[in-house]
Amino acid sequence: MFSGKLFVFLILALSCCFRFLRFSEAKLVQEEVVALEEIAKTMGSTYWEFNADSCEVEMVGVTPVAPKNAEHDIKCECIDANTTNCHVTIITLKGYNLPGVLPPQLVKLPYLREIDFAYNYLNGTIPHEWASMQLTSISVLANRLSGKIPKELGNITTLSYLNLEANQFSGSIPSDLGKLINLQTLMLSSNQLTGNLPPSFAGLINLTDFRINDNKLNGSIPNFIQSWRNLNRLEMHASGLKGPIPPDISFLTNLAKLRISDLDGPSQGFPLLNNVTGLDVLLLRNCNIHGEVPPYIWTMKLLDVFDVSFNQLVGEIPARITADRMRFTFLTGNWFSGDVPESILKEGTNVDLSYNNFTVQGPGEPSCRENMNLNLNLFRSSSSLNSSRRLLPCTETISCPHYSNCLHVNCGGKDTTIKENKTAFTYTGDGDVEGGTAKYFLNVQEYWGFSSTGDYMDDNDFQNTRYIRSLQSSNMPELYLTQRVAPISLTYFHYCMENGEYTVNLHFAEIQFTDDQTYSSLGRRQFDVYVQGRSVWKDFNIEDEAGGALKPLVKRVKNVTVSDNTLEIRFYFAGRGTTRIPVRGVYGPAISAISVISGKFFTFLCVFLCVVHQNF
Repeated sequence: MFSGKLFVFLILALSCCFRFLRFSEAKLVQEEVVALEEIAKTMGSTYWEFNADSCEVEMVGVTPVAPKNAEHDIKCECIDANTTNCHVTIITLKGYNLPGVLPPQLVKLPYLREIDFAYNYLNGTIPHEWASMQLTSISVLANRLSGKIPKELGNITTLSYLNLEANQFSGSIPSDLGKLINLQTLMLSSNQLTGNLPPSFAGLINLTDFRINDNKLNGSIPNFIQSWRNLNRLEMHASGLKGPIPPDISFLTNLAKLRISDLDGPSQGFPLLNNVTGLDVLLLRNCNIHGEVPPYIWTMKLLDVFDVSFNQLVGEIPARITADRMRFTFLTGNWFSGDVPESILKEGTNVDLSYNNFTVQGPGEPSCRENMNLNLNLFRSSSSLNSSRRLLPCTETISCPHYSNCLHVNCGGKDTTIKENKTAFTYTGDGDVEGGTAKYFLNVQEYWGFSSTGDYMDDNDFQNTRYIRSLQSSNMPELYLTQRVAPISLTYFHYCMENGEYTVNLHFAEIQFTDDQTYSSLGRRQFDVYVQGRSVWKDFNIEDEAGGALKPLVKRVKNVTVSDNTLEIRFYFAGRGTTRIPVRGVYGPAISAISVISGKFFTFLCVFLCVVHQNF
């Protein structure tokens, strides 16, 4: 028995050695060596060194030293045992900030099957010459490609993977893409695409992954998606498509991740999903869904993320929940009522019940126990008519020793003193506050706090300990070197405030994108801003307003009325903007600082009282 295993081992070892010798002695045909140099030059590479014998790239890019996280790889295969007749099959030039265009010269590599040119600075469009190739995989994620998607792509029927995400493609999606019968993954998110989804897409029966987020499409979600029976992942965040979600979605029984958000259209009941038992992510946010959550949802054995925030859902959370793997539950912004049961308060989970109609949560309720090993947000979760009770859950009594007429917060930073108009103001920092997935924070000394909701998609960070971003070095003022961020919703509030008129100053700076000619400059952050429940800016873009990244910006909202001694400023991610630049999980609201000053006529007196209050 042992000798038999030894024989097999020797055979495998000799085989590996033989393959290594073949590889080390392999030589790429000269025509393809020349073509690779042309391709690198067309893509804008200043440096290019390639070893044709080992089929290895030794230097590439616009700088001698490659950028951090850059990837390059060229794979060659030899025909039979002839090691002098080898050909390029895979090219990866990823994260090099190459500033050129996509190379038509790919056609000079007849055996090429896969290309990955993601995270560069390429412009122009996709060359029509590629249509004659037998490619199986194309990724141009995160570049500056523009114009219409060439219909000639539909001729590459060997394609199984096509990723055009985070570019500037516009116009309608060509119906010719419906001819890609072998296509399994189609990613078109974060472009400027318009029109309907082509009816020809009904023929894409091998699709397993379809993403169309952040576009400007028209029409309703088509019924023909029922023909995508192999679909495992469906994403439609702010796609522009209208509701309702078609009932035939129940035929997609292989779905594991269903993400639809910010869907305009008529009010609809909860989609029928009882046959889709393999879901681990169910996200139906801001889709105008009414009624109750079907009981079977709470029994889904694989469900990990359940997000139905900002709909019109009613009813109670069941006393028994058997969806044991559910770690993230976002019921934010609905009309759920009744008690908050023990069933939803499981250790290690993240539960956001803010902006609902539950029974008032007082100190004696299970949800108000101390030292619970979970993240729980109860901000404005109750049906109390008393505004302070809704703002301050789990409190016995609420009293205001005195009332404030100002607020200064350094969001995500430390306490900082700033001189404004010859007066020094202290901006209180909240940089030491951890959490964010379902976070409720209260500064009891200064009567303000924040509510943070959401989990960043696909960032592979399940701890979510800090929703703070910072810039290590910059010429910007200190107030703009940090920011608090959120994936869905972030609300700052101030209670025990004098009633009257105020001016709200919101301080921003885009510190996660760059202002240069790299792919990190191609990110686009958009979110909505509400003050006292009133929409003041929709699809707000810090860079557009400031004239670029890394530039301070102050936006002023005047004549803000406080009538119940509370002020509320909310930021909401409505599905717009890139989500994978410079890395996954960079999107949503970001705020550097907040300052609020009374708008009374006696401005000097109000400033004096504010300074006195800060030193009280």
